[in-house]
Amino acid sequence: MSPTPLTLPSSSPHPLPPGPHYACTTCATPLALQDELVSRSFSGREGRAFLLRTVVNVTMGEAHERNLLTGLHIVADIHCATCAAPLGWAYLRAMEQGQKYKEGKYIVERNRVGKDNDWS
Repeated sequence: MSPTPLTLPSSSPHPLPPGPHYACTTCATPLALQDELVSRSFSGREGRAFLLRTVVNVTMGEAHERNLLTGLHIVADIHCATCAAPLGWAYLRAMEQGQKYKEGKYIVERNRVGKDNDWS
């Protein structure tokens, strides 16, 4: 089964409104506005990570259980829709009540995204 796109169908990436945003370090595709940042204090598979409310221009893999530092979660890996670089994962379900706030949010590895301040 191929990943499910989380973007508008088109031949080019879904644009973001003007403003500071995060982009894929491999191909510079915009992924999320800086305003979508929930926390900088998360850990990913490769080190530090961001927790974001929403992302665009990603594909999502199949849901599966993953035992993380904070307990068991149902997650789906996310990749850049343009270049297929792995970016992190989507929290689909948290098993512990204290972790429910993560549901519907996204972990993006810091080393997989760069910040574009959009200063012109």
